[in-house]
Amino acid sequence: MPINPSIIRADNLSLSYSSKVIWKDANFEVKSGEFIGLLGPNGAGKSSLFNLILGLSKPSTGELEVFSNQPKRGDSRIGYVPQRRTIDDDSRIEALEYVRLGISGTKLGFSLFKRAKHERRMAYQALIDVDAQNLAHRALSELSGGELQRIFLAQALVSKPNLLLLDEPLANLDMRREMQLIQLVGNIVRKQNIATILIAHDINPLLPVVDKIIYIVNGKIAMGKPVDIITSKKLSEMYKAPIEVIRGSRGQLAVLGVEEAMHHES
Repeated sequence: MPINPSIIRADNLSLSYSSKVIWKDANFEVKSGEFIGLLGPNGAGKSSLFNLILGLSKPSTGELEVFSNQPKRGDSRIGYVPQRRTIDDDSRIEALEYVRLGISGTKLGFSLFKRAKHERRMAYQALIDVDAQNLAHRALSELSGGELQRIFLAQALVSKPNLLLLDEPLANLDMRREMQLIQLVGNIVRKQNIATILIAHDINPLLPVVDKIIYIVNGKIAMGKPVDIITSKKLSEMYKAPIEVIRGSRGQLAVLGVEEAMHHES
């Protein structure tokens, strides 16, 4: 078996809704242990790519393989944190039990004693992995946005997946908590050798940790190292408009001209 096997392979992949082409001619590969940032403007089709990988929809043309087969719904080898997950303000479910749902589904509280004990041990270990064991017996309704993201991540990790999909986990977090979460995910990727794709709007929090990025815009998908994709030349080609990429003194990137380009497209 290859040391770094392929987890996802896209070959001339295209996606359309009715007569509208979302993106086309996508060719990329994600290998075990790679940390990939998925970037692009709103409406570019980032979450739609996740839906294909999760087996929730099918491509219009081309081939997509996940674990060397067609994607299937409910694949336990995939951990997934969706973009929006609402928690009732009066929810009293403890974090540990919520993470345990990642194993037992809707069978909360009804597992046999030995099984339930084993599941709770697994859930607690997942909380340790995300440095949230101190939240184990806190009600979800009491947790901050950053704390909730750690709980959601723990639930996605509790079944020991080979692929982790994170849909905008940095949304509504301040800069400090963004960096903490990204570093945490990066450490988990390296330690557990999990192929991970994380959707974000800003490249800067990802730069220190991701191996590659997938950029989607104007119906095109490009994959490569950040230094090869986030350039004035490459982005200008993809947006079909002048885009300028400026690097700051601390290595952070500023991408100028995107709003004007998208307004022109619309």
